[in-house]
Amino acid sequence: MKHTRLHGRHTTLGARMADFAGWDMPIQYPKGIVFEHLATRKTAGLFDVSHMGRFRVKGERAIDFLQRFLTNNVLNLSPGNSHYTILANPQGGAIDDAYLYQLDVSDYVLVVNASNAQKDVEYLHSQVSAFTGVTLEDISESMAMIALQGPQSEALLENLLEAGALPPKRRNALNRATLCGAHAIVARTGYTGEPICFEVFIAAEAVEALWDALLDGGAEPVGLGARDTLRLEAGLPLYGHEFGIGPEDAEIAALACPVAQYAVSFDENKGNYVGKEALLRQAEARKRYAAGDFSQMRDLPWVIRPFRLIDNGIARAKTVVYDTDKPVGYV
Repeated sequence: MKHTRLHGRHTTLGARMADFAGWDMPIQYPKGIVFEHLATRKTAGLFDVSHMGRFRVKGERAIDFLQRFLTNNVLNLSPGNSHYTILANPQGGAIDDAYLYQLDVSDYVLVVNASNAQKDVEYLHSQVSAFTGVTLEDISESMAMIALQGPQSEALLENLLEAGALPPKRRNALNRATLCGAHAIVARTGYTGEPICFEVFIAAEAVEALWDALLDGGAEPVGLGARDTLRLEAGLPLYGHEFGIGPEDAEIAALACPVAQYAVSFDENKGNYVGKEALLRQAEARKRYAAGDFSQMRDLPWVIRPFRLIDNGIARAKTVVYDTDKPVGYV
């Protein structure tokens, strides 16, 4: 299995480790998932997310390349901003969902799921040659990534700030800063639903010092177990559950997931892109559903909704959901 640069820190802290997408990652630390979840909500949770894929896209035609293969409108970005997006296939399914960060004019970082990183980079590499002057570099090993989420996160980072500044106080903003003697990119993004949230990109050789300093400042380490409960509480999707292949071995339409509407653009200046026609049909089907018209179910056979258990228990993936005695869906 692969290890992030923080693997030794996790084992020293007594984390329970397990395979996640080929990475040996912390599932929880000795205080447990509930403690880690609540610590993130009440103070500050620190996450190692270096297992995720990070690709640098640069060049004069970088925007053309990204507009073609990502569903959101890159023209709405400017240096120092980011947004949620989807790498779609022609059928309107999600090859992956991702976050795109614009560092400078014609300079972007695309962050993708660990489970899809290899197929994503292979797919994008197979397409980039058609865009003269565009370079696509996998920087997943050279650039580490950690997340600091929760009410005390900003104060913890400010205490370590040596140069530059934290991003403006708005969602998806990013800025360059020096933390613990190393250059970093700090973004107000995250996967927990916390309003005060940061993800930090930093050279792999510098991440251990930053991790240690944040723990010394009072952050609590959080594993993938609480990361999952936090994203569920916030209603955020996870590829392999709300995107990808569903319980009946059929691909889930991207717009079946409500959050996907923020990742898909039909702006006129967005132009054509992979999956657009299918996504337009899905969007129309959602509108019809809202009016009680189910005539376009073939375009959007499933929609994803929250539900509440009526008794104690665990809603495990692929469990059938019933309305009285009628099966109406799956977890």
